[in-house]
Amino acid sequence: MKKFKFALVGCGRIADRHAQQISRVGELAAVCDVVPESAQKLAGQYNTRAYSSLETMLAQEADLDVVSVCTPNGLHAEHSIKALQAGCNVLVEKPMALSSKDCGEMIKAAERANRRLFAIKQNRFNPPVAAVKEALDQGVLGKVLSFQLSCFWNRNPDYYANSWKGTRDLDGGTLFTQFSHFVDLLYWMLGDVHRAYALTGNFAHQGIIEFEDTGAVLLEFDSGAIGTLNYTVNSYQKNMEGSLTLFAENGTVKIGGQYLNELEYQSIKDFTFKDLPEGNRANNYGNYVGSMSNHDKVYDNVVDALLNLTAISTNSFEALKTVEIIEKIYKAAYASRHQESFR
Repeated sequence: MKKFKFALVGCGRIADRHAQQISRVGELAAVCDVVPESAQKLAGQYNTRAYSSLETMLAQEADLDVVSVCTPNGLHAEHSIKALQAGCNVLVEKPMALSSKDCGEMIKAAERANRRLFAIKQNRFNPPVAAVKEALDQGVLGKVLSFQLSCFWNRNPDYYANSWKGTRDLDGGTLFTQFSHFVDLLYWMLGDVHRAYALTGNFAHQGIIEFEDTGAVLLEFDSGAIGTLNYTVNSYQKNMEGSLTLFAENGTVKIGGQYLNELEYQSIKDFTFKDLPEGNRANNYGNYVGSMSNHDKVYDNVVDALLNLTAISTNSFEALKTVEIIEKIYKAAYASRHQESFR
C-alpha cells in the first residue's frame, strides 16, 4: 500500500495530535511554523525536517501528498490555497476559514489543481452522533420538528493569554473556534438554515477577547424545523455540557455529555439504540478539554479517499455551509444590536 507523505503547517496545541496520526498512517516529511522553536521541537519529536516558511517548505519538499493545515483560523485559507497550488492535497482544521468567500476560494483552488480538500469535523464520528445520523437517514425518527443545541464550556483568561485566540482577525469568534463542530452537526442532520435571530454578549471576558463569550440563537431551517442554540464559554471552572436534543415525528433523542459523547435519552417508536461503542477520549490540553478526539478516523478517511477515491467524511462544501451558518448567526446578532431585522 502506498505510504503518503504529509507535511504539517502550524505547530501549536493541536499539531501533536495530527503528527501522531500522520505517523500512524503515513510519513511526516516536514513541519512548519513561523516560530522556529515550535517547528524544531515538533520535528525533533518525530525525527523530521523543520521549516519557518511555508513557501520554502513547499518548494523544497516537492513530493508531498498532503499538507495538514493547523494554523490560526484566519490563516487557513491562505495556507490551504498555497499548498493546493503547489500540487498538494490539503486537510484543514476547523473552521475551514472565517468567511464563506474564503471557503469558496479554497474550493476553486482545489478544483483548479485537481486536488482534494478535506475538512476536519471529528464530532461526526462520535458513536451516538453517528448512530442518530444513521437513524435519521433511514427514516426511523421521521421528520425533525424542533431541536435544542446546548454548548456550555469554560475558557478562562489563561486560554487566551499570549495567543491569537480571542482576536477577531485570527480567531473569528466563539462559534468559529469552540463550537463550529456543533454547528456542523446541525447542518449535517437538519440541512440548511433559512433564517436566524441572535443575541450575543461578552460578559466575563472584557479586555480578553474581541468578540462574544455567550450567545442565544433561534434558527429556522429550510425543512421547517425550528430550535435554539445556546452557547457560552462561561461555565464555572470547567466544561459542563455539549448536547443536542431532537424532537421528531417518531421519537425524541438527546446526545449529551460534555462533548456529544453520550446518548442521554431516547424514546422512539418501535426502535431502541443498543450497544453503542465507546468513543475516544476528548482532546485534553491540560487546563481545558475540547471535542472528542477522532483524528484517527479523519486520517483513515483521508488515506482511503486518496487510495480508493472514496467519499470524504466532511467535504469542503459541507465545511463551507458551516461557515455560512455561523456568518448568518453573527449577522443576525449584529442586526439585533442595531435594531434592524435580518432575514
